[in-house]
Amino acid sequence: MVPTGSDCLAANTRLQRCINISRIYAAAGPCIPIKRRIILLTDYSLRFDHIAVSARTLEEGAAHVREYLGIDMPSGGQHAAMGTHNLLMSLGPDTFLEVIATDPSASPIQRTRWFNLDNFSGPARLGTWIVNVKDLMQSCADLPVELGPANKITRGALSWQMAVRDDGSMPFDGAFPMLMQWPDGPHPAARMTDLGCRLEQMTVVHPKAAEIQQMLQGQLDMANIHFEIGDAMSMRAEIKTPNGIKLLK
Repeated sequence: MVPTGSDCLAANTRLQRCINISRIYAAAGPCIPIKRRIILLTDYSLRFDHIAVSARTLEEGAAHVREYLGIDMPSGGQHAAMGTHNLLMSLGPDTFLEVIATDPSASPIQRTRWFNLDNFSGPARLGTWIVNVKDLMQSCADLPVELGPANKITRGALSWQMAVRDDGSMPFDGAFPMLMQWPDGPHPAARMTDLGCRLEQMTVVHPKAAEIQQMLQGQLDMANIHFEIGDAMSMRAEIKTPNGIKLLK
């Protein structure tokens, strides 16, 4: 199947940036089927990292994932600086699924929580996505969106940096990815419990979906990321599980 829309734009961008080998694809036209595409560049400034389900409690988040994927989420850890805790499951060597909620046992914090959890209400749902970068401050400066200052976050012995707005809100209500920077070394997903689930593709819905896609074009491999214009922000992810393809919302 020949891709259209956002797939086509992603393919075109990749071809335009690979001038030296563009003749190889001349006969194939501007859009190359995703499964036959050769990954030609590894210098994207943004790299897809993970997706996050927000919930009022971890129990509600775990029940949500169980309902949609038929999977019991493994345990994660606590984030003392943000007053939150999570559940974590590998979706491959360098990506994962997170369930995050306010930690009722956490000590009081002097700021608003990330992922806009202080204002979260309603059922658990896929709330945002995260990309990782090599230089967080530079990447935040390069993007035309206010992402917030870099915050040092810890979970157990692991520490990283993440851009979080002072008021805890997320860019475009979560439709635009949050940015983070891992320490050097293997991706943490490689050490998470792997239950055989893999992210196949993701769709982001937002009134300004086209604008968001344009901001990310050429900076992120979006072959399996789709954008749709809709009345409100929502996300859905097709995840391959041991029991077949499931749709997480």
